[in-house]
Amino acid sequence: MAGMVERVTFHNAETGFSVLRVNVEGKRDLVTMVGVVSSISAGEWVTAEGHWVRDREHGLQLKADTIQCSPPTTNEGIEKYLGSGLIKGIGPVYAKKLVEKFGGGVFTIIDKYSVRLEEVPGIGKGRRLIIRAAWAEQKVVREIMLFLHAHGVSTSRAVRIYKTYGEEAIETVRANPYLLAKDITGIGFQTADAVAQKLGIPKDSIIRARAGLLHVLAEAMGNGHCALPRELLLEKAVVLLETDETLVNEALERLLVDADLVSEASLIYLPALQRAEKEIATRLCNLANLHSTHPAIAIEKALPWVEEKTGKALAPRQIEALKQALSSRVLVITGGPGVGKTTLVHSILLILRGKKVNCLLCAPTGRAARRLADTRGLEAKTIHRLLEFQPSGGGFTRDANRPLDCDLLVADETSMIDVPLFSKLLRALPAHAHLLLVGDVDQLPSVGPGAVLGDIIRSGIVPVVRLTEVFRQAQDSQIIRTAHRINSGQFPEPEPGPESDFFFIERDEAESIQSTLLDLVRSRIPKRLGCDPVQDIQVLCPMNRGTLGTGQMNALLQSKLNPPRPGEPVVASFGSEFRLRDKVIQTRNNYDKDVSNGDIGRIMAIDPGEREALIRFDEREVVYDFGELDEVSHAYAITIHKSQGSEFPAVVIPIAMQHFLLLQRNLIYTGLTRGKRFVVILGEKKALGFAIRNSDTAQRFSALEERLTRRRGDAERVNMETRGC
Repeated sequence: MAGMVERVTFHNAETGFSVLRVNVEGKRDLVTMVGVVSSISAGEWVTAEGHWVRDREHGLQLKADTIQCSPPTTNEGIEKYLGSGLIKGIGPVYAKKLVEKFGGGVFTIIDKYSVRLEEVPGIGKGRRLIIRAAWAEQKVVREIMLFLHAHGVSTSRAVRIYKTYGEEAIETVRANPYLLAKDITGIGFQTADAVAQKLGIPKDSIIRARAGLLHVLAEAMGNGHCALPRELLLEKAVVLLETDETLVNEALERLLVDADLVSEASLIYLPALQRAEKEIATRLCNLANLHSTHPAIAIEKALPWVEEKTGKALAPRQIEALKQALSSRVLVITGGPGVGKTTLVHSILLILRGKKVNCLLCAPTGRAARRLADTRGLEAKTIHRLLEFQPSGGGFTRDANRPLDCDLLVADETSMIDVPLFSKLLRALPAHAHLLLVGDVDQLPSVGPGAVLGDIIRSGIVPVVRLTEVFRQAQDSQIIRTAHRINSGQFPEPEPGPESDFFFIERDEAESIQSTLLDLVRSRIPKRLGCDPVQDIQVLCPMNRGTLGTGQMNALLQSKLNPPRPGEPVVASFGSEFRLRDKVIQTRNNYDKDVSNGDIGRIMAIDPGEREALIRFDEREVVYDFGELDEVSHAYAITIHKSQGSEFPAVVIPIAMQHFLLLQRNLIYTGLTRGKRFVVILGEKKALGFAIRNSDTAQRFSALEERLTRRRGDAERVNMETRGC
């Protein structure tokens, strides 16, 4: 059967499954065709082979075993094709004008003589260039999609592959399909391996074994490790590759000889991570042994002056910390909520700025940087922006050769900083500058490799101030009192009442937890706080998977808080449906758009013709091409890990034994301390108790603490020899 596609009712870019309405000659009504095709648009001509089935709900359909597509040839088909939103810059209106002007030759005009497009009223040079670029990209992307589909892989990442490899994409993938797992977000080793098998790369090849080992190490980095013990690396690679250990051993030796991996003691590193650990240990130890370069400060005069400025009297431990901050070249300030970290750092900055000390403030994420700026009254930047990250080259312009311009660098939320980023930060610190590290070591460690703040504190290489006294004004908050109870291993003791800001609601079944959560978010909390259920309430889940994970919770919350409205455009992209007013979160740093991993925004506009969505982050509006929407996901519910560095007016945390693998004290503590005005923990009492008792954080393979401790011992030995001991 053959005909023109009148409408694409459904197309899943991941699987290629499509439901098409086809205008077939000799058939009075449109024919419904169901089958698999990598890419399809209205107006295209399709030829299909299959058999008829009668669906109980949708009636008679052609279930196609094969569908072949070809560009449209009739004016009607061309107009539908161009007006389908496939080509950016051409919607239904311009499609009609183009066909009226150029007829069946319009494709040639766009492809080879695009300047003639300006003959069409309304198309100027700007739109013409957009159309030409979109046409060229679409041709290559469709080739990539057909290539991937032919080799058994879904095609939804074709745009990302094109933007990564350009017009050489197919040649690049043919040469080494395992690069897909390394370079393309959303494509893992298994997918790349399937492509490799289709291309004829044997399962016992060295190139496959090498790729498997590198994948295992990259996956370990994603789980917070800087390295893996040799035996564990080999064991995991053998399981992944389902091959002989002799082959994997040989591949590992070749990687070590080629310096793609490095071995130290019993650990196997990616070279960049080993260098980062060494650099941190060297620079931090050197910094700790230097004297203060701050101007002389009379603390007996500075103290009453700063207390008058802030309107807050400093506690004895804070005064001690302030003195240390003024005299030490590097200092760590840690402690939980309500213990006065903000007041202390603000006081330090006031005194030093009064002495004309040039201070810079930074934090790992955009939201954390904005919080830091709000509380300190100074500009604060993300670490990447401070170090002037260059997306094109993937490096930082601020380093040892072009250090930062500051006398003091304050890094907040240090528990979130991983090993690679901290090494870059230390590299850019000026030779004369001081470093102040602020963070809560009891929170979750960084998402990236390492546990920098904890390793520094445990090593004893630098002075550490741990604030523990909860101030009187903070003691009125049950959120803060509960956080300290949980951190000390005690179960919460909420005091329900009209003024309470923390509740634990016990529910034992997943369905009951879901229904109660919906009731809380939709009505009970908004009514109590007078807040917006989407903007001001954040659901924080321990994990992504499961009935109480972010995936299902987002689908549930989206359906109730932002149901589809007739006539409004939607975008089906990368397995998600995005609607106007949807709450979304950026999932990776995008410096071209000035959006950071963890930024939360709302979709304000969707333009199918331009294939663009407009997302507002705070006061900034950012345009996303539909092919870039894999950078965002729904944010009605996010993981507790993703919430680090952020605060929300109200927080709801569902918890159950289905989260068993991630139930730890620091996870609950971190989630709880994200709420400013109101927090509800909802779920199984058994699960909450298990998490609070479980203070054993998962081991992270890293040698940073050992390197720091060893250097501290070396420095002490040198000092003793210098003193003649």
